Amino acid sequence: MQDKGKKARVAAREMAKADSGTKNACLFALAEILINETRSLLQANAEDMRSGRAAKLDAALLDRLELNEDRIAAMADGVKQVANLADPVGEITDMKMRPSGIQVGKMRVPLGVVGIIYESRPNVTADAAALCLKSGNAAILRGGSEAMNSNQAIARCIERALGAAGLPEDAVQVLDITDRRTVGEMVAMPEFIDVIIPRGGKGLVEAVSKNARVPVIKHLDGICHVYIDAAADIEKAIAVAVNAKTQRYGTCNTMETLLVDKLIAEKVLPRLQDIYVEAGVELRGCDRTRKILKDIRPATEEDWRTEYLAPILSIKIVDNVDQAIDHVNTYSSAHTDAIITENLSRARQFIREVDSSSVMVNASTRFADGYEYGLGAEIGISTDKFHARGPVGLEGLTSQKWIVFGDGNVR
Repeated sequence: MQDKGKKARVAAREMAKADSGTKNACLFALAEILINETRSLLQANAEDMRSGRAAKLDAALLDRLELNEDRIAAMADGVKQVANLADPVGEITDMKMRPSGIQVGKMRVPLGVVGIIYESRPNVTADAAALCLKSGNAAILRGGSEAMNSNQAIARCIERALGAAGLPEDAVQVLDITDRRTVGEMVAMPEFIDVIIPRGGKGLVEAVSKNARVPVIKHLDGICHVYIDAAADIEKAIAVAVNAKTQRYGTCNTMETLLVDKLIAEKVLPRLQDIYVEAGVELRGCDRTRKILKDIRPATEEDWRTEYLAPILSIKIVDNVDQAIDHVNTYSSAHTDAIITENLSRARQFIREVDSSSVMVNASTRFADGYEYGLGAEIGISTDKFHARGPVGLEGLTSQKWIVFGDGNVR
């Protein structure tokens, strides 16, 4: 791992100097190679799928692991989308003339070496490589052992694309080591790795964060809320509340708790219950909710703190927007929270006072996604407050340095 770190550090210096045309050429080449190598990628993935079934991996994990022609085509399209994005590296902003005669501003620069630790999804290998390369970084990628054959097949495609563009072959290193100690080594190499991004279950993220000596970009939970205000348009509220919960259950931007103002609860909750029950969603409610919705389970303190990732929803009736904000800031994981209202002042209060990485007005929490935000793709979502927050795209994989222009100025 030390050797790989040294190689990545050298490659990062070369990547920082690479121009946009060269980086884009590499990514377009990678997209073409992925399509041309569809057969070999499917063969490698079939080996992983056989091993996964033999190991009795659950259905959800097998679904994330599986590649097919459509998923490979989508992987290639994702790489091309990154190539077509504006290159943030070298962008100069905020230039100001100081009284001393110097000009001071900021320039966007790569982070250096990005370490990414992830599970199951082979497409992350291509996505992560593309984002790191376009942002001028080198990358060390450590996928799960269950996807080893698939990841190595994609790694061979990346190596060919790097060679075709004349970029260093060590700019993307996909580890072929299954020993779990590699994760411990990666998070303890600040001299070689500048940032770690864990992508996977809460257990992985917690373990990485606990042991890391390298800065970590991460989020642990997706406990997302939708608050239906007394001034909400009922049709909008129902559409958003249904979509936020039922469009997909296992994602980090799915609503887990619905908050409803007491003045509108009797109008909106029975209609929502009919839709949720038909969709197979189990409802759990506070005492006031259970007086309106009969035969639902009581919500406990633990429910307010739970990311279900399943067709289960907690519901609480609140007195006003202040109580809703207080509940969100107490129980939210600082991922994504939304208000449904036609009252502009309450909407502005909500987005100002809710302390989450994404705060929405009259929109589903399911929009908290790099592609939907116009980032092209994302390397993950951060709920931390330093460096990057929310969906992390190309700009999140860069930093800024101060630059000064003078003409022989002295102090």
